[in-house]
Amino acid sequence: MTQLKKTVRVMLIDDSPVVLHILKKLLVNSPAIEVVGVFTDGFEALASISTLKPDVVCTDFHMPKINGLELIMQIMETDPKPILVISSAVQAEGDENTIFALLEAGAVDVFPKPLVQTEEEFRKTGDRLIKKIILLSGVYTFRRKRKDRPAGDTFEQVQQKEFNPGKSFKIIGVGASTGGPQVLTELFDFFSIPQQLPVVCVQHISEGFIAGFVEWFDRTTSLKVGFATEGALPEPGNIYFPPEDTHLKFDKSGRFRFSKSPNINGHRPSVDETFNSLAESYGSGTLAILLTGMGSDGAQGLLNIKKAGGFTVTQSEKSCVVYGMPKIADDLGASDLSLSPLEIKRLLNNLKSLRTEVIDDRTHN
Repeated sequence: MTQLKKTVRVMLIDDSPVVLHILKKLLVNSPAIEVVGVFTDGFEALASISTLKPDVVCTDFHMPKINGLELIMQIMETDPKPILVISSAVQAEGDENTIFALLEAGAVDVFPKPLVQTEEEFRKTGDRLIKKIILLSGVYTFRRKRKDRPAGDTFEQVQQKEFNPGKSFKIIGVGASTGGPQVLTELFDFFSIPQQLPVVCVQHISEGFIAGFVEWFDRTTSLKVGFATEGALPEPGNIYFPPEDTHLKFDKSGRFRFSKSPNINGHRPSVDETFNSLAESYGSGTLAILLTGMGSDGAQGLLNIKKAGGFTVTQSEKSCVVYGMPKIADDLGASDLSLSPLEIKRLLNNLKSLRTEVIDDRTHN
C-alpha cells in the first residue's frame, strides 16, 4: 500500500480577516496543504507555534501590536520556521521596516499579496503560492540571536582561511535564489571590495519585488547598486541587476543586452542565461559565484564559465538555506571552490591585490 505524503502544515498571520479568507481560499483545494492556524494577532500566533507546529509560517508586513519584523525575530530566536512574507508592496524609500529587513531578520522569501483578480488569475496565484509553500517546507532553518550584527555571524563559523585564485578578473557574476538576499548583503556590505571590478547579479525573487530589493541592497553596500542599461558597458564599483522579467546577456564587446526569450529552468531572468553569456563574452576574465537556492538554474552556466577558463565558486552545503543550485553545480564538477559566505567574502577581499586589466582592453573567447 502506498504511503501518503505528509501534508505541509501552514500558519497564516494577517491583521485583515478579508486577506486571511482569500489566502485560505487559495490554499484549501490543495491536498498537500493543511492550514493549521489563522491569526489576526501576532502575539496569539507566537503563543500557538509550539502547539500547532506549522511547517511554514506566512505573515503580513504591517500589523498592530507586533509588526512583521518583530514577529520574525521572535520566531527565529525561539522556534525557527521557514517564513514567507506576503505583502502588497515594498515600503517607500527611507522606511526602515522595509520588507527586505524582514528577509535579513530570517524570513526566507516574499510573495505579493493577492489582489482582486479574474477566476483564472486567482487560480494561477493559488498555484504559485502552493508551490512556493511546498518548496519552503523543505528549507533548513536555524536559530538566530537577537542582536544587531552582520548576517555572516549567523552562518557557519569557519577557520580564518584565505583564498586567492592567483589571477586577475574583469567581471564578477553572481547567481542566487531562495536565501540569496541575506547572503548578498553579507558579501557586499561596507568593506573594501575591489572597486575596479563590476558585479552582475541575478536574484530570483517574486514578481513586483526586484525594484524594492535593489533599492534596499543599495543602502547596505558602499558599491552602487542598480539596474543594467541595455548597450552600456559594466563599470567598476557597480552591482548590476537585470530588469524584472528580462534575461541579461552580453554582446561580443561585453555590453549589456536584454532578452525576452522564454524562461530557462523556470526563470526569467535566468542565472544560466547570464552565466552562459559571461562565458562567451568575458571567458577567463570571469569570477562566478553561485549561491543558495532551489532548483538547478546557474549550474550549467557555472560549468561553462569554468570550461572557458574562468574561476568558479559555489556556496557550501552547510551554509546554504537551500542547497539546490550549488549542489547541482558541485555534482557537475562546475565549482573550483565550495565556500561559506564568510570565506567567499575573504576571497573577494583578496582580489584587491591582484592585477586588474583595463575593462576596455578585454579579450574575448
